[in-house]
Amino acid sequence: MKSLPTSIQGVLFDLDGTLLDSAPDLYAALVRQCEEENAPVPAYEPVREVVSRGTRAILQRGFPELDEAGIQARVQRYLDLYEGMLAEHTRPFDGIDAMLATLEARGIAWGVVTNKPGFLTDLLLERIGWMPRVCAVVAGDTLPVKKPDPAPVLLACERAGLDPARCLFVGDDRRDVLAGNAAGLYSVAVEWGYLDGGNPHQWGADAVIAHPAELSAWVERRQAIA
Repeated sequence: MKSLPTSIQGVLFDLDGTLLDSAPDLYAALVRQCEEENAPVPAYEPVREVVSRGTRAILQRGFPELDEAGIQARVQRYLDLYEGMLAEHTRPFDGIDAMLATLEARGIAWGVVTNKPGFLTDLLLERIGWMPRVCAVVAGDTLPVKKPDPAPVLLACERAGLDPARCLFVGDDRRDVLAGNAAGLYSVAVEWGYLDGGNPHQWGADAVIAHPAELSAWVERRQAIA
């Protein structure tokens, strides 16, 4: 595991499940699609658990009997439904707003690296009011590869003029940790996100935090994250 940078230049975050609790809207879109097809509506929790895996994983919870081709055929309709209700119930997790304000007050840049499609990422950030504040945004279709490949993380650093060795990457999925580690950032796994049914303490992150306030406290007091 890497040591914390002595001087933090920037912090990059995953979006869904790390900064924003978007599961209610993602689930609502699936419910609408199931109703359109007269399919049984799945329970919320199993869908919430796989949100970080993306659209196909969400659709598989709603249509478990379908093969890959059947799931793919429903992707565009799902995205259209989700776009129509984007940010209706999506909110920052408790403590996120205060943590971002702390970073900004200390002159630490922050950005987003997500596997979410770019048009939805930009629209969501605009509706939440964060677009003018982020130093960089790299979405799931910005490059030919996605996390856990480190390329999106490195691109965000490049666009923001950040040194990866002086940055943190924070996420709620093992793929975030793998991408951050491979890109040379200090990787932080969070316990409050969707987690994909996994245990963040087993992902090989440099640190695991239970609340955004822990990151705020470290920035303010220069204390290491345990």
